[in-house]
Amino acid sequence: MLEKSNKIKKRNNDYPLINEEIKSGKIRLIDVEGKQLGIYTSTDALNIALEQNLDLVMLNDKSTPPVCRILDYGKYKFIQEKKAKEARKKQHNATLKEVKMRYKIEEHDYKVRINQALRFLQSGDKVKAIITFRGREIQHLNLAIELLKKMAQDLKDLADIQQPPSKDGKQIIMVLSPKKTIAK
Repeated sequence: MLEKSNKIKKRNNDYPLINEEIKSGKIRLIDVEGKQLGIYTSTDALNIALEQNLDLVMLNDKSTPPVCRILDYGKYKFIQEKKAKEARKKQHNATLKEVKMRYKIEEHDYKVRINQALRFLQSGDKVKAIITFRGREIQHLNLAIELLKKMAQDLKDLADIQQPPSKDGKQIIMVLSPKKTIAK
């Protein structure tokens, strides 16, 4: 004989408890306009909400007693999702862009790499400057470190050094992040 599995509907923790899901004994009730109505039992508060053809929504379950509000839950959920979408739209994730070069670099090539880094920094991204070595070139670490310091000096108006030059195998790496500008 096959046993039926108990399907328990999981509750999404992003949304508050509504109507019959509220099991608290006493709750602080707020009406549609935002006025406090006082402290009620959850069943009395639910009856008040249902009389107005609205929902009882728990806004803060951490306080004593928990705070619930009478409102249209569908409209409330729509507004919360719209706010979250706007916040995501305004958010900029800084990505890490790489600028690779050798320690023996000509002046023109160096300026091209500086312009690349400048473009990345202006768009709000971090820059990882990498100098690679081949064979015995690793003996000239001091020249590579000087080149990275020169790069940091050339970009000092737009960038802060997030990670100073450090050796990583046959590479030397430095990470620059865009300076935070204070909006007036």
